[in-house]
Amino acid sequence: MSGAASGILQACMDCLPAGGAALHEPTFGGREREYLRECIDTGWVSSLGAFVNRFERDLERLTGAAHAIAVVNGTAALHLCVELAGVETGDEVLLPTLTFVATANAVSYCNAVPHFVDCDATTLGVDAVKLEQYLEHSADLRRDGCYNRATGRRIRALIVMHTFGNPAELDALVTLCRRFNLTLIEDAAEALGATYRGRPVGNHGLLSALSFNGNKIVTTGGGGALLTNDLALARRARHLSTTARLNTASGFEHDEVGYNYRLPNLNAALGCAQLEQFSDLLERKRALAERYRAAFVIVKEASFFSPVAHAGSNHWLNTCLLAQDDAGHRDEILKALNRHGIQARPAWTLMHHLPMYCDCPRMDLAVAESLERRIVNLPSSAHLMPAGGLQPERHLV
Repeated sequence: MSGAASGILQACMDCLPAGGAALHEPTFGGREREYLRECIDTGWVSSLGAFVNRFERDLERLTGAAHAIAVVNGTAALHLCVELAGVETGDEVLLPTLTFVATANAVSYCNAVPHFVDCDATTLGVDAVKLEQYLEHSADLRRDGCYNRATGRRIRALIVMHTFGNPAELDALVTLCRRFNLTLIEDAAEALGATYRGRPVGNHGLLSALSFNGNKIVTTGGGGALLTNDLALARRARHLSTTARLNTASGFEHDEVGYNYRLPNLNAALGCAQLEQFSDLLERKRALAERYRAAFVIVKEASFFSPVAHAGSNHWLNTCLLAQDDAGHRDEILKALNRHGIQARPAWTLMHHLPMYCDCPRMDLAVAESLERRIVNLPSSAHLMPAGGLQPERHLV
């Protein structure tokens, strides 16, 4: 076993319970069963019901967004964000190549073209400085928007993804979007509870998307939400996500192509119970991250990723970054961890490496290419750190 694999394995085993741990499991310790039983007993299990409305109001309070629209998953939320941002057939949308495929797919659903951009190694999100320099040389600002000089297509929007729950550099990205007449969309699917300069992420762009998949801090089984501070956009999001149905006597009048995207009451009930525990779950995850950080101090072959000082991560997935010279050991490290019951994973395959996106426009992606080779995600479930930040049982290799 290489020194990199041995050192990282020891650090992880010092932080985790005997027997290892899954990558990210949900934590059910509140009123989930009670609320689900209420849905079953009353028969309100589909997309209408009190829990859907309550879940949306709870999200608004937590995120500071004026409007939350609950939908069936984070991908649906992203799709609505892209459409409501005014993206049209043939437009280009800037987005990081280091992201989950749903970010790019949402652009494709609108018959638009993903345009891949690089990341900042200090945030794992879009590099605003590098992107600005790129656009200065590759884009034209016209009276009706920003255009790609090489393709002639309009660049309509920028999607910023908060990678593994670590906020991107939002101030610089907001400024960049204003300069180049781009609509800012936040893919905050992984970032509920994360903050940027004390303000929740998901509240800086025109539109934002959340996910409540089973591997998120708060889960509804499958679910997502669109956030916005624009009342007109919120009303349109609610209309489109409800099959564009009109409030008529028959209930079967529709005025445009819509989507059956509304979150069922049954799922929302689970989410309401989860949100009641959110502050405790977040505290546990931050305590686990601190535990990892201390353990990795002595590992010379890798470092534990920590956000910049003004960004508050929710530590959805804890991440270690291999040193450049040890990137070649990544797969060996993953096998060693998983062999000891410590479920670990690499980063997503970069979007421009996927067959359906390999011919899309892109800038130089050297940092993302490096990060893909060096990222190892570690077990991050909230229940791995008991309430109050007590340390789990430690053991040695």
